[in-house]
Amino acid sequence: MKRIKFSLLIALALSLALNAAPVAHGQAANPTECLTAFDPEVDYFPHKVEIAFATGFEVTYHKHYKVVRVTRPWAGAESGFTYVLVQCGAPAPADEQLKDALVVEVPIKKFISMSTTYLPHLVELGVLEALVGVDTLQYVSTPEVVALGKAGKLVEIGSGAQVNIEQVALSAPDLIMTYGSGFSDYDAHPKLIEAGYKVALNGEFAENTPLGRAEWIKFTALFFNAEERAEAYFDSVASEYQRLVALTERVSHRPSVLINTPYQDVWYMPGGKSFAARFLLDAGASYAWADDESTGSLPLSIEDVFAKAGDAEFWVNVGFFGSLKDLEAADARFAEFAAFKNGKVFNNDKRTNENFGNDYFESGVIRPQVILADLIKIFHPELLPDHELVYYRQLE
Repeated sequence: MKRIKFSLLIALALSLALNAAPVAHGQAANPTECLTAFDPEVDYFPHKVEIAFATGFEVTYHKHYKVVRVTRPWAGAESGFTYVLVQCGAPAPADEQLKDALVVEVPIKKFISMSTTYLPHLVELGVLEALVGVDTLQYVSTPEVVALGKAGKLVEIGSGAQVNIEQVALSAPDLIMTYGSGFSDYDAHPKLIEAGYKVALNGEFAENTPLGRAEWIKFTALFFNAEERAEAYFDSVASEYQRLVALTERVSHRPSVLINTPYQDVWYMPGGKSFAARFLLDAGASYAWADDESTGSLPLSIEDVFAKAGDAEFWVNVGFFGSLKDLEAADARFAEFAAFKNGKVFNNDKRTNENFGNDYFESGVIRPQVILADLIKIFHPELLPDHELVYYRQLE
């Protein structure tokens, strides 16, 4: 009996020693809690992210803090934002060049998301317990977040310049993540900053490639010290995306594709270097505006579009139209397009909730490989015979 007890004591001592060793000699993972003792010689972030596709943010690591710069918070922004993420329990850097930067202690414990696109990040990073609020639950698709909302565990703070500061105060967040447009009526961050809250601008929507947008999960991860999980997740996404692109590189036929529908009589066609155009290219399709050099949208008339792409074989992303009948009822001219006549119209609304929240714009942002697989299945079904559409459906 004494020998057993002695063995247990030895095992316990070894376990304690192994668990304590990272604190003294450099930890195996980035800290998930505040430090109880600070050593300026220790690198507290052994797991670091490297940015491969995203162009709108960058990070520089120091031993106990990270300098994160959002260089393009929105398209056309004249300046960016700098954040100094200091390991909790360590001192903030005394760097004159960083005096105007926002200092945030990490890992954060209470987080408000002002876009549904950040919610899947929290699930994949394993930090959903930090979520205390959202802009609105109405359009949320992520099941885990829907459940939290139904359980009354999340506050709703509204959006834009109408953001409810009183509701924000109820949850006392460490960080609010939002987006910017440069238009005061639509931006919440000026009002939140004025009220004294720490706000991070996420610019993923300004990226012009699917993998560039997906890689912003690493931006979110920086605030939670969750770099290791972000790297592992994104590596798997990028690997599968590139595998799928390789399938379409040598296709003998690239079908022509039309995209979107008019809004108030203006057809905003994605530019040739846009996010949407890149999806079509990678899926082995041809696009009538592929030679255009813009990354934004081209305002066109329906006559202009019909003249250039009326004979397109496929038509995708048609907005709020649920059927071919609905499409024709909106404008009889739509029935003259070749894709309509041939029944090759597909919408990216298969995963839409009762409030018209579309998961294509939520989980789809960090699952571009699934969207690409859908598009390849539509344009080249022989390449992915076993794939079933996830985000897309064919209009009937």
